Amino acid sequence: MLILLIIAFALFSVLNPAVFLSTTNLQNIALAAPEIGVISLAMMLAMLTGGIDLSLVSIANLSAITMSTLFTTLAAGDPGQAEQMAPLIVLAGLAVGLAGGLVNGLLVSGLGITPILATLGTMQIYNGIAVAWTGGKTLSGSPSALTNLGLSTVGGIPILFGLFAVVAIAFGVLISRTPLGLRIQLLGANPTAARYSGIANRRILLSTYVLTGLLGGIAGILFIARNPTASADYGSSYVLLVIVIAVLGGTNPKGGFASVFGVVLATLTLQIVSSGFTAMRLSAYEYAIAQGLILLAVMTYDEVRRRWTKPVRWRPARRASS
Repeated sequence: MLILLIIAFALFSVLNPAVFLSTTNLQNIALAAPEIGVISLAMMLAMLTGGIDLSLVSIANLSAITMSTLFTTLAAGDPGQAEQMAPLIVLAGLAVGLAGGLVNGLLVSGLGITPILATLGTMQIYNGIAVAWTGGKTLSGSPSALTNLGLSTVGGIPILFGLFAVVAIAFGVLISRTPLGLRIQLLGANPTAARYSGIANRRILLSTYVLTGLLGGIAGILFIARNPTASADYGSSYVLLVIVIAVLGGTNPKGGFASVFGVVLATLTLQIVSSGFTAMRLSAYEYAIAQGLILLAVMTYDEVRRRWTKPVRWRPARRASS
């Protein structure tokens, strides 16, 4: 993925340097990547257990709608108080994400419903709640602290990108350096062996989907920080995109292995390709084709490398017959 990222950046830098290498375009890449990247990390976490979470974008939108509604309701009575309540409004958004993840976890771990079916159902439910809540309209309004956060930069780098890096590091440590992360990996690699090893599979699954819901809530905060509006259909194309990113980043769809750094690189690579296609005035359909080609190229490379590096099994020589 690092090689692909470098190639993509170099290619579009040569094809249209005036637009692609402009400060505004580079900042836009860094500003758009965090919300997609956080949802991709959540998808990676679900896939690490051998499952999937199709409701992530709906959870993020419901979280953003909750925060926007709370703010506008409070601001109608006292704008100053609404601004002071910004931390509680953000916590409410995170709570919605946790609640959405908890429902998914109970369905998957408690009732044993297949993750793709459980989260497909909750995706429809969360999206339906959001549509009924907003009446299908776009809500406007968010605390100025969030808006300022979305506009602020440090050394030309958006603060939102820094927050994405912090979240990625935190979940990288969680997966590779904590007992919970090890149990999640073991559960994804071999659920039967994990159960006989004394790992509470249901509890680990529940914890995993609660964490993916939390990441969905964080994505909702990034949604509303980047643009002080909220709607039920925002990021509708993200569902398939984050699955592609998770797989490109090295996540095994069958579970057991994932790479946070790989997901970050894949997020940046596809965002660079998207920005480059925009700079070249190519359509969204052509970008979708490029996504598929990149995914197939990486998967083909991994499969060829796996076959060529497959260890040769040693077999003892047969004794000569007397």
